[in-house]
Amino acid sequence: MTRISTVELRRVRLPLVHEFQTSSHAKRSLEHILVTLTATDGAVGWGEIASPSGPFYSAETVATCWSIARDHLAPIVLATDWDHPADLARALAKVRGNQFARAGFDMAAWSLWTAGQGVPLAKGLGGVRTEVEAGVSLGIEPTIDDLLAQVAPRVDEGYRRIKLKIAPGWDVEPVRAVRSAYPSVPLHVDANGAYTPADLPVMKELDSLGLLMIEQPYGPRALADLADLQHRLTTPVCLDESIEELDDLVTALRLGSGRILNIKVSRMGGLTPAVRAHDVAVEHGVPVWCGGMHEFGIGRAANVALSALPGFTLPSDVSGSDKYYARDVTTEPIVSAGGLVAVPTAYGLGRDPDLPFVESTATDRLIMP
Repeated sequence: MTRISTVELRRVRLPLVHEFQTSSHAKRSLEHILVTLTATDGAVGWGEIASPSGPFYSAETVATCWSIARDHLAPIVLATDWDHPADLARALAKVRGNQFARAGFDMAAWSLWTAGQGVPLAKGLGGVRTEVEAGVSLGIEPTIDDLLAQVAPRVDEGYRRIKLKIAPGWDVEPVRAVRSAYPSVPLHVDANGAYTPADLPVMKELDSLGLLMIEQPYGPRALADLADLQHRLTTPVCLDESIEELDDLVTALRLGSGRILNIKVSRMGGLTPAVRAHDVAVEHGVPVWCGGMHEFGIGRAANVALSALPGFTLPSDVSGSDKYYARDVTTEPIVSAGGLVAVPTAYGLGRDPDLPFVESTATDRLIMP
């Protein structure tokens, strides 16, 4: 039986090595919340709340996550005895929504528990791979030439899939340019819900460009419209923002709203529900991959571990830390070699926090009780 004696929260800010632009906003730095759970026996687990700073990808922000973590989640964790991370996840589910905030605590619980069991996180989750295929996500650039200049080194580095962010006015032409320059590279686009059914002509043009998938073209709740779009396209529609709960996934599967699922630990509330989503997708023959939120090394290590599960048959957003950060918060960064990332084999998370660096970059800190 595990009892948590101390919960520690740190807001940590890191600059990006290259500005990242999506259909809704641009970012030059990221601020995430690191969660530390210390058990009564002294065991420690680390997690990461990788929410955006603004309410553009989802309704959650760093500020809302800090408040929910402090006022609701931490008190539940401190009052709950648990044998397995799933037990703690059930207790945390009393808090409706707030998946990003819950994800950090669930991740920390898995980190602590697997270390105590003497197994790597990947094995504890049910992983079967020793390395996973990595894709890379590229943002919207000022010009097509700028975009091609970002694609070239990623192709040279061997990434197994290139994802391009798109938005109305920045879609068919830049994608066609990349496809023309790299006709055999697996390529997919991500709209972050920026389009509507009125944009069907754009979707049809994208459908002709030999894409691996079109990710979240319509808004999160537009499952019926997404189903209609999927019936009209040859290219698989991939669901991201639409799937926050397992019930969302069940509904989407029944409607036929997409043929591929992006499983994000943060978006689904942690590793526990992410594994369940993987299992449901496998049962229905839906290929999955692990999406990212530009996680620091803590969350990135968890994503790699999750990607070791058997249903993750497509390249995941687990690109090397150096793609986004000059220095990461862990003593050993995630590294991609030839488009492959080794699954950590050390017990627990498999990555240790660089505490002096974490403290030097922390903008706020809270210890409870």
